[in-house]
Amino acid sequence: AAQAARTPEAVALVHEDRALSYAELNRRANVVAHRLIGLGVKPDDRVAICAERSVEMVVALLGVLKAGGGYVPLDPTYPQERLAYMLEDSAPVAVLTQSALRSTQPWLTTASVPVVCLEEWVSGSAEEEANPQVPGLTSDRLAYVIYTSGSTGRPKGVMIEHASTVNLLAWAEASFTRSELAQTLLSTSVNFDLAVFELFVPLSVGGTVRLVRNLVTPGWSLEGTTLVNTVPSAIAAVLDAGEVPATVETVNLAGEALKRELVERIFATSGVGAVANLYGPSETTTYSTWVRMPRAGGFVAHIGRPIANTRIYILDAHGA
Repeated sequence: AAQAARTPEAVALVHEDRALSYAELNRRANVVAHRLIGLGVKPDDRVAICAERSVEMVVALLGVLKAGGGYVPLDPTYPQERLAYMLEDSAPVAVLTQSALRSTQPWLTTASVPVVCLEEWVSGSAEEEANPQVPGLTSDRLAYVIYTSGSTGRPKGVMIEHASTVNLLAWAEASFTRSELAQTLLSTSVNFDLAVFELFVPLSVGGTVRLVRNLVTPGWSLEGTTLVNTVPSAIAAVLDAGEVPATVETVNLAGEALKRELVERIFATSGVGAVANLYGPSETTTYSTWVRMPRAGGFVAHIGRPIANTRIYILDAHGA
């Protein structure tokens, strides 16, 4: 909201041939927030979001946060049984979706909570388009719930507070230049917490989010992108296709072990100036440690140091 006030006409989000300014994105998110508040959503309530990768999905994510709720992403490409389980386990007060999905997602028809199509909440009154004020929304309230595979094989919901997410944003704002974040790619499913970095970091500093279906889908141009945040196997596929544009300044890699050969290949076959190796489980809010490897410095064989305001402990098998 503060960034929308500073640069209302700047482009906040690009998806296919659509572009939304900060003012428009903020206005649409406000409408969703006010409607959710009208449904009784309050701090720590969960709101599930089942939407295709689209402008509406981003509006929904922001709208839930603006209403004071915590969002629960439900990727419509996931198996029906997994989605039904996550819906039951997270116990949301409402589900936001798209009309096209209602007929293809049987579990939505049996949901015991309100199911709202986002197309119905595109515009509202002047009051609904203004920034909402949410009493009791403090830094220890819930921001989102992301389901991991879980050590038992059943999905496990990880609940993250606002304070933890804000710390991640503050670290990122201090660690990456505005040039790097100017055109950040959002290619990760919102069911993975890498997407928290890809969406909220650029929006907090006035950058543009470039939303694509995924990183390696043929026909999806990456041209203009300045920062790619993904997993090693995905960037390897992009390199195979020869599709790393000259505009990419930095590549962030996480989620898998990073090998020297891949880093050297990135530098040898593209104009990328730096590769960052990031590590961390969902429970510690996306990233716990990181190391930046500039082109001139080459590969670094460790996972780096802790991000801002955190510590890491290296223990042996006895916990010492």
